[in-house]
Amino acid sequence: MHKEHKVFLKIYKENFTFETMKIKLFFLFTFLFFLQFNSQLKQGVFYKIWYVNDGDTFMVRDENLVKYKIRLIGIDAPESVNWGKKKVQLFGYESKMYLRTFLYQKKVRFEFDITKLDFYGRTLAYVYLEDGTFLNKNLVENGYAKVYTFPPNIKYVEVFKKKKKLARGKKLGLWK
Repeated sequence: MHKEHKVFLKIYKENFTFETMKIKLFFLFTFLFFLQFNSQLKQGVFYKIWYVNDGDTFMVRDENLVKYKIRLIGIDAPESVNWGKKKVQLFGYESKMYLRTFLYQKKVRFEFDITKLDFYGRTLAYVYLEDGTFLNKNLVENGYAKVYTFPPNIKYVEVFKKKKKLARGKKLGLWK
């Protein structure tokens, strides 16, 4: 092969790799952008609980039986199962069982903040029961979760901080 051909192939290969990478990145960012709007869950509509994964995560089903994983915004419950690098934490099982019992045969509605989905594709929401109970707040005020916010989803951070302080003062749940 002539030297000119080798140079041409090297330049073509470098440009092809760079161009391919640019195209892949474009599609990745486009996918991630539209992923924010992909969730079909609607604010204000009540959904039946399907399964409780953890003390701050559960699943619902819509009228078409499509399942959605919900992550409660602004709070964090101790881990109840080993998952990846995360290990079971003290009071994790109790937190999960409290949520499971609390949500048993209930329906919930959602309020969304700025970011609707997290890195794992879970729907981020503030959750209300049919009787008006604010679930995120309830878990904090009873000591089953702590305050854990990620901007820009900080709408109720001050409410959660006040409830955490009260729960800690009363030595409730994980604050025993």
